[in-house]
Order: sequence, then C-alpha cells, then structure tokens
Amino acid sequence: MTKFTGEALIEDMTAAEKQRAERVESVLPALAEQAAAVDGRGEFHVPHVKTISDAGLLGLIVPEEYGGMGGSLRDLCAATFALATACPSTALAFFFHCSSASRGLLALEALENGLFDEAEAPAVRAFAEQVLYTMGRDGKWLANFASESEKSEKAAITISTVATPVEGGYRLNGVKSFGCATGVADRYLVTASLEGHDTAAGLCTFFVAREAEGVSEREHWDAIGMRGTATHGIVLKDVFVATENALAIPAAFTRCMQMSRGSFVGNQVAGIACYLGAAHSLYRYTIHHLRNKKFADTGKSVGTDPYQQELIGHMMVELETASVWLRRQIELESSETPILGKDEVVKRWRLCKGVVAEAAFNLGAYSLKACGTSGTTNHGVPARALRDLSMGLVQAFPAERGRLMAAQMEIEGSEQVQFGTR
Repeated sequence: MTKFTGEALIEDMTAAEKQRAERVESVLPALAEQAAAVDGRGEFHVPHVKTISDAGLLGLIVPEEYGGMGGSLRDLCAATFALATACPSTALAFFFHCSSASRGLLALEALENGLFDEAEAPAVRAFAEQVLYTMGRDGKWLANFASESEKSEKAAITISTVATPVEGGYRLNGVKSFGCATGVADRYLVTASLEGHDTAAGLCTFFVAREAEGVSEREHWDAIGMRGTATHGIVLKDVFVATENALAIPAAFTRCMQMSRGSFVGNQVAGIACYLGAAHSLYRYTIHHLRNKKFADTGKSVGTDPYQQELIGHMMVELETASVWLRRQIELESSETPILGKDEVVKRWRLCKGVVAEAAFNLGAYSLKACGTSGTTNHGVPARALRDLSMGLVQAFPAERGRLMAAQMEIEGSEQVQFGTR
C-alpha cells in the first residue's frame, strides 16, 4: 500500500524523493477542496499560489544552491500526477511553471559543455541564475509563453512575436495565444524572434513583468476542460525589456535545447502525467461509487453486475496501459546512464504522449458509462474528469500527429523542426 499519492506512478521512490512527495501530499486537500469551484468558474484559484509556494514546491526541480528542493524529473512527474488527482487544472498550471526551470538548467548545462564562448558566458549564466533564483529562493510563480496561434507545416510552434533591439534593451510586439497562469504568475517568460532573423537561431527568451506597460491579457476562453489553468495568453505592445532580463544571444536558445534528454525543452513527460493522475483519481472514484451504490431489489452493489464489471475491466486495461507507457518514458528520460540515444527517446515520447492521453480519455468514457445518469451532472466528478481528459487529446500535439512524427523519424532518421519563425 502506497503512502504518498505520487508513489502510484513512481513506485521505487528514494528516501529523498519521499521527503519531497510529502510536501506535495500536504497541499492536496486544499487543491481538492476547490477543484469543483475552479471548474465551475473557469478560473485559476489564486490562493493556490501561496499554498504551493509555502510548501516550497515552486522550486521543486531547482537545485538547492538556488534555494530549490533539488528534485528531478521523477519528482516532477510524481508531483504533477499527485496534484492532478486533486485538481487537474492546478496540476497542469504547476507543470508549466516548472517547465520554466529548463531555461535555467539547460543553459547552465550548455555552458558546462562549452557551447558558449567566454564573451557570451556571463550573460547566459546571469539569465539562467535569474530563472532559478526566481523559482527557488524567491518562491515566485512563472508563466512560460511560447505558443502562438499561427501554424506552420514545418515547425510545431511558429514564433511571430518580434524583439527589436533598442537603447538599454528590447521592445517586444506580438500575441501569445497560450500560457498557463496568465494574469496569475508573478513573472512571465516570453519567447520571441530577434528582429532580422528568420530561423530558430533568432529565438530569444525575455523576462516580462506581469504588470509591465504594454502587456494585456487576451480574452478569456470558455474551455471544455482544464478550465482553471488561465491559458488565455497575452498581448505585447511595445513592451520594453531591459538587457539584464533578456537572453538574446543569437542561437542561444537552440544551443540550450541540445542539452535536453527528451523532446522540446525537456520535462514534457510531466505534463502528460497530469492526465494520468486525473484518470487514476477517476478510476478510484468510480470503483468506490460502484461498490457503495446498491440495487434496490437485491441490496447488492451495482459493481457486481456483469455489465459494470466489463466496464471496470476496460478501465483497468486503460489505466495500466497508460501507466506502463509513462513509467517507461520517465525511465528513458531520467536514468542516470542513458538507455537510448536522444532521437530514440524523442520518438518514443511522440508515441507515449498519444497513448497516455487516449487511454486516459477512454477510461473517462468507461467511467461515465459505469456511473450511469448519476455521473452526468455537468460538474460532477465523472463528467468533469471526462472534460478535463479530453484536453489531453489535443495538448501539444494530437496522438495522430505524434504517431506520424514517430513514423517519419523511423524512416527519415531525424526529428522534425520544433520551432520556426514567421
């Protein structure tokens, strides 16, 4: 029997990982208490920022020398999984905050591997440390803005936001269509293309204050699920960013990304762990419901009916399928000695994301059937969970696109371009 919720995913936690999992466990009741209201209002519950920060979790994967908890990808996956059993929206927003750490960690790793020269190194280190100190020592929430509404055949994310050099810094103009914790996070990390560049080499990262002049929120959208993530994005109009708040060295971004063990900027597997956590919680709810609801004529549990047991069997298969795939991907991306080369790890991530998302959603559909009409109240647990799980089908890339990309890598031997500029 597991002591901490995260151990249902990371089954072989070390003593140190269990200490960090205990911190995660401490915030679950507060998140669970507000989960239905978060969904109903379609808004992030702002007091959760203090709850999570006070537990030290905003620095979960930040090294201890920067005031963090020194956790790893395993800790992050266990945390997002556990948080999602209480409130999937908050878990997903927390994941995106934690993904910001890659802008510091990968930059420091790139420095150690000699990818920057002596002239570039001070600016890279200063920016990386600013990211990590903000999350760890200062306990601040970061929102990470890269995605935009424009699409490209050749790149997963197209960046049309432009950074123009001016005296003392840069001017940013553009629209970011997605980024968890819009209007909630203490500071924003914004990806933009340096003026004059038309390739990924021009991509740069900037710290933008939430209340900076020229920053405004996009219109809130009425999402079907994950409604409390505040993902509506921002508009940037002549926003000034000082030089010390920018990592604008050409090709710095792409050099840092070379250090990622997995795809994209790393840690993406912890995002899909949110959907598995939500499915895990829904499964437990469904079993409890079917055990305790009785037939009026016999007094037997509804779960003893062959029809319900067939549905339970399907849920068990989907939950186990998602769990096995996700554990394997976490192992590939976190093992001390790499098991496979990066291309092979990325290929499997493309498949893993789709398998977990589809299996979690399928479990949700079986739960809805098993719970019957009592599960169809719009803000009841099964209906709410099914809506949340539907978002996993489209987040980052659909399963179909993931399979296509993996197949292309199998034939062509390399990953598709991830970032492009307009």
